[in-house]
Amino acid sequence: MRCFEHASAADQAESLAISVGNALELVIGAKGWAVLAVSGGRSPVAMFERLRHRHVRWESVTVTLVDERAVPPGHADSNGTLVRQHLLREDAGRAHFEPLVADAADAADPAAAVARLNAAYRQPDVVVLGMGEDGHTASLFADAPELQAGLSEPRPGFLVTHPVQAPHARITLNLAALLAAERIFLAVSGPAKAAVLARARQQATPALPVSLVLARRRPGLDVFQA
Repeated sequence: MRCFEHASAADQAESLAISVGNALELVIGAKGWAVLAVSGGRSPVAMFERLRHRHVRWESVTVTLVDERAVPPGHADSNGTLVRQHLLREDAGRAHFEPLVADAADAADPAAAVARLNAAYRQPDVVVLGMGEDGHTASLFADAPELQAGLSEPRPGFLVTHPVQAPHARITLNLAALLAAERIFLAVSGPAKAAVLARARQQATPALPVSLVLARRRPGLDVFQA
């Protein structure tokens, strides 16, 4: 695992965009195509707006999500909507997008959406993760009743989680899927999250789900801090 520290969030976003773009190009050069799974929320927006201008063979990239809220496309809380608005434009508009929630029916029945996604599962090659101040990553929350299933299932894929403190059910990649990626980038910003990251690096525990990614996937894992 490598850790890169940046003086500002803008520097972090630029450095991360360059690294993700280079990782995609390496994968495309090796096998002709690449699957990129990104996180939502407001934190990655600055990186998306830089990554979409990178000289990547976007027509050979499939973009999907690490996790998604069970809300219809266009909803203010939709990660898919965020990706369409901030990443899938300009050069990156040539990429193919595979949302986790395709329509209102998926939002109403996320278990059915998960069954569909797992039936056609494609392993992401490059994964961009964030981390909450509670130590969750993707939608693997310590307080979700489905956490153990998300951590213990040996087959990479998706599952539904119901975090107690979150307003929506979630669809998320499981731990096996995160660990199977060729490259993982974890972006962490601010002193509060830096303190959580330091704890997660000291001990692998389900109480801090991100710690299990850090402990089990050292090769090919880069942490970008600001």
